[in-house]
Amino acid sequence: MLCTDVRLLKKGPVETNDTLDPKDPTFEGLDLDLDDKLQVRGRLQASGEGDYFWHATLTGTVRVACRRCLTEIAYPLEAKVDVLFSADPDAADDPSVYPLEEPVNEVDVRPAVREEVALAVPAFPLCREDCAGLCPRCGANLNLGPCGCTASTKSD
Repeated sequence: MLCTDVRLLKKGPVETNDTLDPKDPTFEGLDLDLDDKLQVRGRLQASGEGDYFWHATLTGTVRVACRRCLTEIAYPLEAKVDVLFSADPDAADDPSVYPLEEPVNEVDVRPAVREEVALAVPAFPLCREDCAGLCPRCGANLNLGPCGCTASTKSD
């Protein structure tokens, strides 16, 4: 349950455990290739008048291309999330706060899931630290050994 009625939150913390399918609208517009469902395990609680704190862990696997050799790799995704949802208009400009509009009837944590997943994917993933990349001349994957064009570049 990623959308919680505030009446439940007034009684105490609420577990926010769910799985999101890779095709879930939460990820729409993100250029992500989730391998399987994303696991969301969290706890949402009231932390003041109109403020709600969410602590969660997001786990899954995303397919990315190595920045050097372009080999597709399965990258394990794990993000720890500690965010505040607030109806306080003064907090609306704070980028670390997710604004809520009054009257607050429910707290939907999916915008935080979307952003945290996008931030957890590395901008420049590598299949391994010593990735040799591609030959700039013929495009061969140099992780598989030297390419055939090495000798011809010496005579050019």
